[in-house]
Amino acid sequence: MTPTPTPVTLGLDVGTSGVKAVAVTASGQTLAESTYAYPLLTPRPGWTEQRPADWLDGVRAALRDLSAALEGKAQPLALGLSGQMHGLVPLDAHGEVLRPALLWNDQRTGAQVEQIEARVPRADLVARTGNRAVTGFQLPKILWLRDEEPETFARLRHALIPKDYVGYALTGVMAAEPSDASGVGALNLARGAWDADVLGALGLPGDLFPPLVKSTDVIGTLTREWAAATGLPEGLPVVAGGGDNAAAGIALGLSGARPDVGSVSLGTSGVIFSPLREPTPDPEGRVHLFAHADGGYHLLGVTLSAAGSLEWLHAKLAPDMPIAALLEEAAQVPPGAGGVTFLPYLSGERSPLMNPHARAAFTGLSLAHGRAHLTRAVLEGSVAALADAYGVMQALAPLNTLISTGGGARSDLWLGLASSALNLPVHPTSARPGAAHGAAILAQPAAGLHPDLAAAMDATRPDLHPPVPPVDMADALNAYAAARTALYGG
Repeated sequence: MTPTPTPVTLGLDVGTSGVKAVAVTASGQTLAESTYAYPLLTPRPGWTEQRPADWLDGVRAALRDLSAALEGKAQPLALGLSGQMHGLVPLDAHGEVLRPALLWNDQRTGAQVEQIEARVPRADLVARTGNRAVTGFQLPKILWLRDEEPETFARLRHALIPKDYVGYALTGVMAAEPSDASGVGALNLARGAWDADVLGALGLPGDLFPPLVKSTDVIGTLTREWAAATGLPEGLPVVAGGGDNAAAGIALGLSGARPDVGSVSLGTSGVIFSPLREPTPDPEGRVHLFAHADGGYHLLGVTLSAAGSLEWLHAKLAPDMPIAALLEEAAQVPPGAGGVTFLPYLSGERSPLMNPHARAAFTGLSLAHGRAHLTRAVLEGSVAALADAYGVMQALAPLNTLISTGGGARSDLWLGLASSALNLPVHPTSARPGAAHGAAILAQPAAGLHPDLAAAMDATRPDLHPPVPPVDMADALNAYAAARTALYGG
């Protein structure tokens, strides 16, 4: 007898370095996955862009490989979406891309952030949207387009976030959902709608943004063209999904139902995720408040260059050496890196500085120091920056437990440093699920695999390993605070 194919949902994460596609069962097992890389464009210092066509090429290839791996073994029932937040994909009236997308870590919009704060008082903006104006968000990117590329802006009719552009390409339907939309800078969190007052103050039309749906809603179905290109069934339901941090939170089982359990991500950026039942912003906007894909909210503390700092060091100082070997060297250096301190502001900084002009620095260097000290300082500096952010979050949403995620979660040394810096137990997981897995889980209610998202999260929540042993950070934290204060104030 031919075995009955296993029902699965697919998850697609349009990341900064590449796209990842996964197939996940109702119990959370990953049956297949595929990844494809695409280039990052840096036309000027501080600018980061990507071509949406490159995303689509990666999506096509990843879904084609996934479909082939599942053939005869599994039946895809729905596809959920996730992706890098905050980017601007500008489209004309015909839905054609007008220029390369401006990304989440692009820092060109300092003047536009000042425009927003001049027209909408910061306290009012934070109360409405959960956030102050931030260079990486989509809203100041739109104003930059108006100021610097007026001919392109004159043709702008639709502003989409990266994953929502991919959803549009797959289905022909434009839609947005709250977790990603709350990173635009113009979503009224309490009302769950685009804020007409904020947009009016900036002279922007409300219909520039797509209609809002729930993260678990079906936005449309896979077109005939995409079905033919990927081998997936025509008419496959496509679910709105969530921004990458929210989707990763779903994959880890993080919800306002358990507000004391959060996550620490050591990816390109470093992130502390703390779920909330009610929208509770930091009045000064030093950390982010976003809608969560479970229908609640979450606080996010972000340092822009966590693993990104280690990757930079690796590329510049030891490109022919495995990163694992660098980490082994760093483990031999005593806590405090022999007095070397690293401020990880290679791309400016978010929480809590919110300073796009901040720049990285090594301090305390001497002739006695070598590569291992620099590596250790990078690891310590990245988690000290996260502790800086959590210091703001703790007063609003204290946590008792952290679950680790991101590429840096493979390093017990790095996780031990994070545990010590944050003064919280950090639990690794066996599967290390990410945003693509969360997107697949968000699609499971629509696929009929679970009655609702809460049931899907309960069934797929990963098993936790015991917490990693903390690694002493006392000297490193004190040195980091002194260096940060000296360069950028308290």
